[in-house]
Amino acid sequence: MQRRDFLKGAAILSAAGTVMPVLAASTQTHAMTDKTCGRRRFTLTNTYQLVAPEGSAGVVKLWVPLPENTAFQQVEKLNFSGTYQDAYISANNHYGAKTLFATWPDAKGKMTLTLELVIETQDWEPVKSGELTHYRAPAKPEYPADVAIYLKPTKHMPVDGIVKQTADKIVGKETEPLKQAQLIYNWVSANMYRDNDVIGCGSGDVAAILESGKLGGKCTDINSVFVALMRAVGVPAREMFGIRLGQAIKMGHYSKKAFGSADDKGFADVTGGQHCRAMFYLAGYGWLPADPADVTKMRLTEKKEHSDPAVQAVNDYLFGNWEMNWVGFNYGRDFDLFPVAEQTPLNNFGYPYAEVDGDPVNYYEPKVFAYEYKSSEQR
Repeated sequence: MQRRDFLKGAAILSAAGTVMPVLAASTQTHAMTDKTCGRRRFTLTNTYQLVAPEGSAGVVKLWVPLPENTAFQQVEKLNFSGTYQDAYISANNHYGAKTLFATWPDAKGKMTLTLELVIETQDWEPVKSGELTHYRAPAKPEYPADVAIYLKPTKHMPVDGIVKQTADKIVGKETEPLKQAQLIYNWVSANMYRDNDVIGCGSGDVAAILESGKLGGKCTDINSVFVALMRAVGVPAREMFGIRLGQAIKMGHYSKKAFGSADDKGFADVTGGQHCRAMFYLAGYGWLPADPADVTKMRLTEKKEHSDPAVQAVNDYLFGNWEMNWVGFNYGRDFDLFPVAEQTPLNNFGYPYAEVDGDPVNYYEPKVFAYEYKSSEQR
């Protein structure tokens, strides 16, 4: 049997918390009060119809990433149905990535699964709300075991060599973790660029990106560089893989397309809306959000220079804040799914993953994989 190999192949520190008024409060006068307070509710309906790769037959397996419950999102309802032989939910993997796993005995019959999620989100805005005003970094940081793992390298995110050299150049003599984070964030958002020719969300191969000198890519590439540089200076950091759910309200003032959109009834086809974000950990405080990749996306979408005031407003907001018209699934990088897949380890788990008799199905092509994600927002 021929195995598919597409998965293998395939600045100056600005003032933290400087946010233009539009990002401080929505100007969308038609929006409900809950939205202006950052609380929103979405129904996400995912449908899957698997198609066997040419030449493949036999047992079919599907792994679907599910959202975890956090301070910024809660899954209020989860239902699934389909033609599968067996299906169950598990988080039995290194990152605790919640997974819906389904199997079919062979690829001859109709292979379908429908998943419905009701998700409530809350904008995560610790910097904007002033939570770090009185933060003081401890002289000797201590990290819990479940945080310390995000200091370690992975296959796609080394923390030595060119990654360490680049990180050290960016932070210079600065030793305070929050200021280091701001320096690295600003360097990434200013020096990297979005490349729409990259497949999917990108591979996030940090050393290859830095060694190439071509600092382009998509969200996984750009935010993985931020995460790896942070780890290289000793600050825990991680990506969170997820999907946009609908209209951006606060950020939508600056770009109606870059950060998520929906029709006037709140419906959106989000099949291609996968998006990876980043976060970093401050000892004595906790996790903080960041998203330099969306700064580069807005810059490309709106054809603006990085110095443009609107780009700078977005840049300031996305250091320490997330608008939650998005849901996060997991933090997994270079890890084994459960049950263990034929293609292992998996680079990341932001897309559904399937195998037919051990052959991976190309999840970057939803028309081939035949999956569709639809979102509707409660108005």
